[in-house]
Amino acid sequence: MIRHIPDVVVIGRICIDIYPEQIGVGLAEVRTFSKSIGGSATNVAVAVAQLGNSVRLISRTGDDPFGAFARDELSRLGVGVEGISPVPGMQSVLTFCEIHPPDDFPLYIYRNPTAPDMFVGTGDLPLDHIAAAPIFWATATGLSREPSRAAHHAAWDARGRRQHTVLDLDYRPMFWDDERHAHDAIDEALDRVTVTVGNLEECRVAVGETDPDRAADALLDRGVELAIVKKGPDGVMACTRTERIESAPIRVDVANGLGAGDAFGGALCHGLLHGLPLQTTLDLANAAGALVATRRECSLAMPTLEDLTEFARRTTALHT
Repeated sequence: MIRHIPDVVVIGRICIDIYPEQIGVGLAEVRTFSKSIGGSATNVAVAVAQLGNSVRLISRTGDDPFGAFARDELSRLGVGVEGISPVPGMQSVLTFCEIHPPDDFPLYIYRNPTAPDMFVGTGDLPLDHIAAAPIFWATATGLSREPSRAAHHAAWDARGRRQHTVLDLDYRPMFWDDERHAHDAIDEALDRVTVTVGNLEECRVAVGETDPDRAADALLDRGVELAIVKKGPDGVMACTRTERIESAPIRVDVANGLGAGDAFGGALCHGLLHGLPLQTTLDLANAAGALVATRRECSLAMPTLEDLTEFARRTTALHT
């Protein structure tokens, strides 16, 4: 019997964010750091949980104290961790950053030549949860190595292109052998999903288009039901076969832009999960990204629904 199906199942990477407590200087000059969990999929899962929804993360950690910290912290933040296990002999991924507001946040990711989350296999998949959850969220990064890539396709096989099967296009060159490898893997995945989320560079890698309208059309032509195209300083667009809407950029004083896209993803899940109108969902997600950009850390910056609703109201992001 299938029990306790979460609202959202997320699969993808987890890391330990080591962020400087001194702002505007290079790592060589940083004296002290803070520690938190991170990684795109992890941040999305935390964002979903902070908005009051149930969520389970599928990932793997290093076989070290950082891995134990990651699992404990996920639980503390309300994310289900059943089945997340350490990979024997592997170290957890560490991500250092520099913080130079408003738009310079270099990342130094220690996960070469591979990472524990790339060792998620088909045996790690809660296929009943994946098939039955209202939302299943995956990132393109999980397709960059085996056995993770095969596990993603096994998950999509179980789900059967059900509504709200989301692919975050999430192109990070450092994780791929080359851009053609990324394109081919994402191209294959587009036949398995119903929602895509990506910026213009990620759309270029996925479908060869950087014009927002042409990119959205190319994604919809692949059978995607909802294409979210982030346009940077021009805001964000959401397209279905019958609707094409936009949410204007929200001007904020940026403290750290690294978690903004993941906050957007968590709020997008919330809107889809609760059947909010597409315009309201897009505005809420846009506001979530802007709000988190005003905060220094990623997972710990994810807002509650009360915080987000108030911020969205104050910035007039929500249409009334």
